[in-house]
Amino acid sequence: MGKLVLVRHGQSQWNLENRFTGWVDVPITPLGEQEARRAGAELKGIKFDVAFVSELQRANQTLGIILEEIGQKDLPVKKDAALNERHYGDLQGLDKAETIKKFGEQQVHIWRRSFDVKPPNGESLKDTADRTLPYFNARILPEAKSGKNVLVSAHGNSLRAIVMELEKLTPEQIMLVNIGTCMPLYYDIGPKGEVLKKTAPTAA
Repeated sequence: MGKLVLVRHGQSQWNLENRFTGWVDVPITPLGEQEARRAGAELKGIKFDVAFVSELQRANQTLGIILEEIGQKDLPVKKDAALNERHYGDLQGLDKAETIKKFGEQQVHIWRRSFDVKPPNGESLKDTADRTLPYFNARILPEAKSGKNVLVSAHGNSLRAIVMELEKLTPEQIMLVNIGTCMPLYYDIGPKGEVLKKTAPTAA
């Protein structure tokens, strides 16, 4: 049995500023650093074999802090854009309140909370899943299936795609799932890739 741990990056500068971030490569904030240290303290009891991370610095900064906290800075790390956040297209960089004023609350809600409707020149959650899941199934899940302990540092929507796959959720169900910053999700994975046990994150 392997353990798969999913961690969303700590608060980013644009999380703080309430902007659509997507693929814009913004850093984490001092609070984000604190969140990552808290997650690291929680994960100290696990000896990881490998880590996976997106290409965006907020996920890499978070992972670096966690590895420092758990004393595993020499852990093999595999980086891939398949784990990047959902691309928000023309909304990237826009303040969310301003976006509602410009496009209307209903339209913005549809872009953010529908499974397969994409913002202008951006990705839907379905598009994100179509990008993330082939990599997850080819590279990440086999490591956990083989009995290794695997850490993934990524983003709200790429992780939601993985959660949807692991928990066999419908598009309607996954739209109700929110993944908190630096709140680790734990999955015990069996030899066929099945989830034997899920442990919800502990409260901050």
